[in-house]
Amino acid sequence: MNFFSTIQLVFRTLRARKGRSLLTILGIVIGVAGVIIIIALGAGAQSLVLGQVTKLGSNLISVQPGKSNEKGPPAAVFGITVTTLVNSDIDAIRDQGNVPHATAITGVVQGSGSVIWGNKSVDTNFWGTDGGFPGVMNITMEAGRFFDKAEADGGANVVVLGKSVGDQLFAGTGMDPVGQVIKIKGAKATEAGGVPLRIVGVVAERGSVFGNDQDDQVYVPLPIGQQQLLGIRYLQAINLKVDAAENVSSTIADINRILMQRHRIQREVDADFTIRNLADAISILTTITDALRIFLTAMAAIALLVGGIGILNIMLVTVAERTREIGLRKAVGATNSAVRNQFLLEASLLTSLGGALGIIFGVIISYLAAVGIRTLGYDWAFEISFVSIGLAVGVSILTGVLFGLYPAFKAAKFNPIDALRYE
Repeated sequence: MNFFSTIQLVFRTLRARKGRSLLTILGIVIGVAGVIIIIALGAGAQSLVLGQVTKLGSNLISVQPGKSNEKGPPAAVFGITVTTLVNSDIDAIRDQGNVPHATAITGVVQGSGSVIWGNKSVDTNFWGTDGGFPGVMNITMEAGRFFDKAEADGGANVVVLGKSVGDQLFAGTGMDPVGQVIKIKGAKATEAGGVPLRIVGVVAERGSVFGNDQDDQVYVPLPIGQQQLLGIRYLQAINLKVDAAENVSSTIADINRILMQRHRIQREVDADFTIRNLADAISILTTITDALRIFLTAMAAIALLVGGIGILNIMLVTVAERTREIGLRKAVGATNSAVRNQFLLEASLLTSLGGALGIIFGVIISYLAAVGIRTLGYDWAFEISFVSIGLAVGVSILTGVLFGLYPAFKAAKFNPIDALRYE
């Protein structure tokens, strides 16, 4: 019997056992689709996390008050008030030549309060910062401008609105926000009724970063945020943007040297500040998400293993049911290799069909999942790699061959006379 005759015989056999064939294929479909879906979701999750981080800017360095070890966050993250960073630290870092690779530097404080315009009031967050903030945080303007260094240093009564705050206050009024005067009430506002500030600009839509709405906030000069809204005279962070990734390490060393000298600290272990960079955060997050993808892919591979065991069981049952047929074929001249190849082809065909259907369903479900997640407001990427498809197909075919070998060899070894006597 030639190869094409064997193929025809295999198709006839599978059609004669449609229900059993479909159930066998289903196990492979679930396994292959699972591998593709999980790898696609892992890639989407990774792109979401890294995209959220890079929205904050590229090549960023942040100086936080309080010391921490390399793996832990500084004390300020836990709500502990640390006052070791002050405004003059920014000036020292900004001094020409001290940190040559820093393209933008800003000091920041944050708080929450109410923005009032007329009879409208919006609860929001505010940033006290300076003219370097747009360069560090990749701010673009929808209307007007961001306040400059002179306004920030002088504590001018100006404010820049985030997109959603501007919409909540002025949508439907027909009025241009730029030039209007609002009031901000902070936790420790020094003026009754809030601090009056003139709007000089509205930031273009920025979206969310780790669930934090970047449009639901306003920006005020650093002295306004510190003294009039929060009642403090220290910084919560100093952020810098570096000209190139390869210069991040040298910039960190420059900042560390400056602050150690200014704070009169002799030993690194006694430092009262922590310097972190975004590249480290991206590296850590990438490692975590890669490990998660590998783990989830391994879980999906178990489904393929289960499907392979199902093929083994089905093929063993098939061999037992067709013992007399095998004996008849061998009695009329079928060779051991012909019988073995028939059963191997049956197993391989089942897994190949299952693999093809699994790819189709996996891609469709992955796409629908990505679309659904994007409708929830997340920047989720639809990513299907040829590696995942190749892996799924290769494993499915290998599964069919491996789990079909034993039944195929068992069938080929039957003695024709014993097989014909089998009841």
